[in-house]
Amino acid sequence: MTRATAFLVALLAAAGASAEPESDRQAFVRYFEQRFPDVEVSAHVDGAYALNEQTREQWLAMEDFPPYEFSVDDGEVLFGASFKDGSGYQDCFGDGNVKQHFPYFDDDRQTVVTLEVAINDCRKASGEEPLAYDGEDIALLAAFIAFASRDSLIDIDVPPGGLAAYEAGKEYYYSRRGQLNFSCSHCHMQMSGMKLRAETLSASVGQVTHWPVYRFKWQEIGPLHRRFVECNEQVGAEGLDYQSETYRNLEYFLTYMSRGLPLNGPASRK
Repeated sequence: MTRATAFLVALLAAAGASAEPESDRQAFVRYFEQRFPDVEVSAHVDGAYALNEQTREQWLAMEDFPPYEFSVDDGEVLFGASFKDGSGYQDCFGDGNVKQHFPYFDDDRQTVVTLEVAINDCRKASGEEPLAYDGEDIALLAAFIAFASRDSLIDIDVPPGGLAAYEAGKEYYYSRRGQLNFSCSHCHMQMSGMKLRAETLSASVGQVTHWPVYRFKWQEIGPLHRRFVECNEQVGAEGLDYQSETYRNLEYFLTYMSRGLPLNGPASRK
């Protein structure tokens, strides 16, 4: 058993037990440092492109004219529009440079608030109807906010009241499901850097930094929870609703694991 594999086994064994989130994060980062000793942890914000120089060069060339550019522009227009009461998104999010603070745990509501939930909270506070979480407008708004937040470092914490939500997200990450009996950690820890269906599996650290993403298979920009649904379905499990409590808790855990890394969304992916 290699040191990296032994370390993963230890992490999996601890997954069901309550632990200090910062200790979890440090162990999580050390695992990927050991697995990819020639890759800086911060480079994993580029996903699988951090692991293959040839595909990385092709991807960087594409970034000169990124396919998500129009989505950011359209999102900026939506962000600048006024609600019927005269207020707008700026009253909730300022200039949009806020993504580094999401998701967070709301003690009053005892739940995890993602950026998409906050967008709808902003709308409802001004008497507007909430946007569909699987709709285009909320993805465009998130794309603009992600772009406005680029290079900001993820800065979230887990207060005492949020520990149960964090642990629930952690448990889901390490739990097997579906016909393939896979967990998130099987693909993005144990098999990270390997090929699956001709695609290189990215490392979990840094995975949340670049969303929403324009995927060529989607031909549009889409949110992180859309990818969660796909991952579930690909292992033969049932995809959950966007912004379900389970997915929000999973996002909370994964984002804390990437605490301190720079945001670089939106991005393009296959």
